[in-house]
Amino acid sequence: MSISHKLSHLSQSLEGELLYDDLHKILYATDASAYRITPTAVAIPKSVDDIVKIIRFAAENKISVTPRTAGTSLAGQTVGEGIIVDVSKHFTKIVSFDKENKTITVQPGVIRDELNLYLKPHGLFFGPNTSTSNRCMVGGMVGNNSSGTTSIRYGVTRDKIVEIKAILSDGSAVAFREMSSAAFIEKTKGDSLESSIYKTIHEELSDKDHQIEIIKEFPKPEIHRRNTGYAVDLLLNSDLFGGTENTINLGKLLCGSEGTLAFTTEITLKVDDLPPTNNVMVMAHFHTIQESLEAVVTAMRHHLYTCEMMDDTILDCTKTNREQAKNRFFIQGEPKAVIMLEVASHISMEDAERQADALIADLQKNNHGYALPKIFGADIDKVNELRKAGLGLLGSIVGDNKAADSIEDTAVELSDLPNYIAEFSAMMERHGQSAIYYAHAGAGELHLRPVLNLKTKEGLHQFRNIATEVAVLVKKYRGSLSGEHGDGIVRGEFLPFMIGDKNYELLKRIKKAFDPNTILNVGKIVNASKMDENLRVEAGRVEPDIATIQDFSDSLGILRAAEKCNGSGDCRKLPSAGGSMCPSYRATRNEKDTTRARANALREYLTHSEKVNKFDEEELYKVFELCVSCKACASECPSNVDVAALKSEFLYQYQKANGFSWRNKIFAFNSKLNGLGSITPKFTNFMINLPFVKKSMGIASQREVPLLAPRTFRKWYEKNWNQEASATFVNGKVCLFCDEFTNFYDVSVGIDAYELLTALGYEVILVDHEESGRAFISKGFLEEAKAIANTNVSIFSDYITADCPLIGIEPSAILTFRDEYIRLADDKENAEKLAENVFTIEEFFKNEITKGKISSDQFSDKVKTIKIHGHCHQKSLSSIEATFAMLNLPKNNSVTIYNSGCCGMAGSFGYEKEHYEISMQMGEDTLFPKIRATDAAVAIAAAGTSCRHQIFDGTNRKALHPVTILRDCLK
Repeated sequence: MSISHKLSHLSQSLEGELLYDDLHKILYATDASAYRITPTAVAIPKSVDDIVKIIRFAAENKISVTPRTAGTSLAGQTVGEGIIVDVSKHFTKIVSFDKENKTITVQPGVIRDELNLYLKPHGLFFGPNTSTSNRCMVGGMVGNNSSGTTSIRYGVTRDKIVEIKAILSDGSAVAFREMSSAAFIEKTKGDSLESSIYKTIHEELSDKDHQIEIIKEFPKPEIHRRNTGYAVDLLLNSDLFGGTENTINLGKLLCGSEGTLAFTTEITLKVDDLPPTNNVMVMAHFHTIQESLEAVVTAMRHHLYTCEMMDDTILDCTKTNREQAKNRFFIQGEPKAVIMLEVASHISMEDAERQADALIADLQKNNHGYALPKIFGADIDKVNELRKAGLGLLGSIVGDNKAADSIEDTAVELSDLPNYIAEFSAMMERHGQSAIYYAHAGAGELHLRPVLNLKTKEGLHQFRNIATEVAVLVKKYRGSLSGEHGDGIVRGEFLPFMIGDKNYELLKRIKKAFDPNTILNVGKIVNASKMDENLRVEAGRVEPDIATIQDFSDSLGILRAAEKCNGSGDCRKLPSAGGSMCPSYRATRNEKDTTRARANALREYLTHSEKVNKFDEEELYKVFELCVSCKACASECPSNVDVAALKSEFLYQYQKANGFSWRNKIFAFNSKLNGLGSITPKFTNFMINLPFVKKSMGIASQREVPLLAPRTFRKWYEKNWNQEASATFVNGKVCLFCDEFTNFYDVSVGIDAYELLTALGYEVILVDHEESGRAFISKGFLEEAKAIANTNVSIFSDYITADCPLIGIEPSAILTFRDEYIRLADDKENAEKLAENVFTIEEFFKNEITKGKISSDQFSDKVKTIKIHGHCHQKSLSSIEATFAMLNLPKNNSVTIYNSGCCGMAGSFGYEKEHYEISMQMGEDTLFPKIRATDAAVAIAAAGTSCRHQIFDGTNRKALHPVTILRDCLK
């Protein structure tokens, strides 16, 4: 029987899914590492019984099983040739909580930050805090023995293990927990695989020669962050093996074993009291890396909660990242490195400041740091977000030279760190390299990354040569080649050298005891693959030249735009983490619907497809289908992967080969059709909402198609603008963009904008221009969109200036000038120049308030409570703060902003019958519940016309454009 037939039989026996189509195999061939291995299948189990069946199937068919949660591993731990078992979707329960004993039991798919949201009301938290904490899962943290920024105060994941329930390689269930030495000996008796494991460990570690060899060759015990091989050195603490402890817990051996010993199904953890809330962070600035490391030794004499480094490469990447550029406010001058030094107090803020001042005095005494500013409160959160974005930011480096993760996880004893880095830097200079330095300086661990082009044979040679030399250097200091990210593929090859051949053979025997059939995450830790094989990119390969209608020169082409995704998985964060990325993943919890999946799939097909039109792939259509082009990824993805731009290009190229559907043509040419429909708007409105008409157009029956206004905004303007001709416009002239949504549907909003602006002393002009092209862009009609962009750039470039800006009411329409037009217009120079003077109406008001041209005196004193839902394009390309400033202008307005994510309508997406349910689910994620909980007297502000329709359909509440609300506040 073929493997596909066998997989089909297995699939029928599972509660969950077994996927072995090309698309899913592509999506799970990579993680956040440099590696690419195509699996046989991907399993999404729903129960422990599913996992047992998968493991037994693998044993029978001699294929591997690789556990996976969020897939953020950096060493290739979650890729493999067999079955990838993704527990991130269904194994997400908090099983039990014991507040008195401060323990909690979770399934492996529980996200670290979600766990802490659950614990916070009880005054507790799970300490290990990785940079991926808003999407990484406890199972992965156990697999890697994760540490993060808090390890200097709260330890690593291994320190928190109480019990691990797991499935062994024969399908039997076990529980590894703390037990007495006598109980351990009792476990060695019997014929089960579990008994064999205990027996092997007892025999191997009782051997005095083995004990001596472990003590001699393993990393220094003072290095708390160490993931070199299996943690047999810790087991020597037991009195069974010459230590002083009378208990032992093999769960601590499983922690850091990367799923190679057993398949974890449930984890019980110790949790800690919440850290102090009175905290101060000192942002120490340095001219050299070496100086910063010497300062770390001084700083660590103080009671720090955080000691993290960022070098100038990462700081420079933040300049061009829309989200993180706001978080670099603390930078003074041009530092080569900054170190985050956080102190905290349970007593008072004054005590925390005293600690910070003492730290600063000590650093100054030792001439460490040219600037030592203190930051407080919410600003500390901003800096922490900046630091967490570090890995993803490196992906935004343009071109084929990338920060390679071959040596990025070394750890040495803190006192050795300055000398180690000095030798490391000298070595890198010999290789012609200027490495990137960041992360956990206070723990003796820096993430060190050379910048290499692995597409060249020279870069590939450097990849290996630098890794080999670093291993020798780490061994010299008896450090750990992996501090927290694990051995996996990238470091597994070096284990025999790092711990000695005898210890390596010991690890192989322990692996054999746990996994006699060799099915559990094969090729990781022991018998690892070569570190320079199975890479995402192929050295020496001629890269395809992909022609596009949009200009992707900012990324050196569309392929490299997709390659910016390094797999860090920021797009898998849930609504509780804030932001909007990624709405479709939040609704489905399927990897297929992540930003990462879309970039990975596009990269794969553009690289490997043999078709003339490499976009002509049904699998690409499937992966892009649920992308709502919200553009959250363009700002929230630290690597700046703009999937909306990739999607519109894909749709254009795909539809060139396969044709443009009738429905897509109707939506794309909606503005042109509305021009005809507005001749007899009553008849058009009657016809468009007839059930058979909606059905024929593929529109969801539950939706009411927006109604055309009795007359267009442009016609209203032509009739009314002369009435203001004699007015004195003290604030000058503005050009109002008559977008297609305001013109045909939301005419009242256009009138409110006109009357509001003129009342405030602005002459409002409308010129004869084209629609924005938003509908054409969203449906992939890029030739039509390009023609519109060229026409509008030509029209407006003649007279739009700083003194006469172009302002827009509908965010998705006006922001095309600042975004898509730059990629589409032939006259890019004028498009960019024009974009500098294009604003949403909210941005315009905020600017004018700042200039003092508009004041609260011009508005009434009536009391209004307002809540703002931001349009996704506003959040990504503009700012909701502008709306906040505008609506706060009247003195008695009380304004707050919903943390509401994407509404889910996304233009025509929510009207399409096959997308209706998921559109509503996107709204239910955050927005709808918050609106339902809002008092009826509160005004809801939403700038997007799609948002307002979705809010009404989902909650029966009428939202208003901010302009309408402010217009109502005029005296």
